[in-house]
Amino acid sequence: MGLSRTVTTLTVSFALLGGGVTVAAREGAPLRVPLKNPAVAEPARSTDPSPAAAPPCGPSSDAVLSMPDASAPGGQRAVWVHRPAGPDYADLPVVYLLHGYPADPAALAHGSLPGLLDREMCRTGRPFVLAVPDGRAGRLDTEWGDDARGRFAVETFVTRQAVALVEGGLRRAPTRRVIAGFSMGGYGAAALALRHPDEYGQVAAFGGYFRIDDPDHVFGADPGAHDPGRLLASAGGQRYFLVEGRDEHTALQRGSIRGEAERFAAELRSHQVSVAVLHPPGGHGNDAWYPELGALVDFLDAGWR
Repeated sequence: MGLSRTVTTLTVSFALLGGGVTVAAREGAPLRVPLKNPAVAEPARSTDPSPAAAPPCGPSSDAVLSMPDASAPGGQRAVWVHRPAGPDYADLPVVYLLHGYPADPAALAHGSLPGLLDREMCRTGRPFVLAVPDGRAGRLDTEWGDDARGRFAVETFVTRQAVALVEGGLRRAPTRRVIAGFSMGGYGAAALALRHPDEYGQVAAFGGYFRIDDPDHVFGADPGAHDPGRLLASAGGQRYFLVEGRDEHTALQRGSIRGEAERFAAELRSHQVSVAVLHPPGGHGNDAWYPELGALVDFLDAGWR
């Protein structure tokens, strides 16, 4: 990975028939963007669950997959996908990465993050897919949930439709699926992992908080159902990687993010859950978070083996 990339835009429509998901994809002309590397075709999918030849340092490819959603920007709920070289296969891990608020996938997709992760995959020799869903709904702070008043259904998109878009028929086992996030996305990663424990084996949060902070009242009358501290009984078998900068002081509705990583780690450990906590220099931003990507990849790699 890291040698070259192409970006392809796919429009995908879903039909929910008898509980199943039918996906029809139409590929348009490749969308060239000014990334650091030239273009290369997107790899095909393989029916082999774990092909021997999966080069971690070959040319990678990018695609934007979407489905109609009136609550999403432009009426399309999208997920940006960064794939390593070679065919897709069921044992190839997928990391679903949730952005913060206010933010959007483009800030992650077209920044330095993909290249940094490419280098880490080259170093470890263990490739994985990176998927960045769009959790926006106008100016609302979605908290990566399904709105109690029906304004949006971001949790359902991440845990169902995005998985179908990214993985297709090569569904991953929980041990091959990670959910991670920055800031509000760190909260979302923990909450969704605990609400869907059969879907995610590992969780990572950078500058996250692990209690309810819901300014737009997404969770309605039942916020406790989305409170990570009340869902810890579901964490058995999961692994958690938490990063909080030493200068973290970001305000929440009550208090701040400072101390959240250690507080949540203590709660996880009280339930015999494996957790790693790092406190790098810096505050609430990439200057603190991105230097720990190598440690993240090492942590995930240990869980995938």
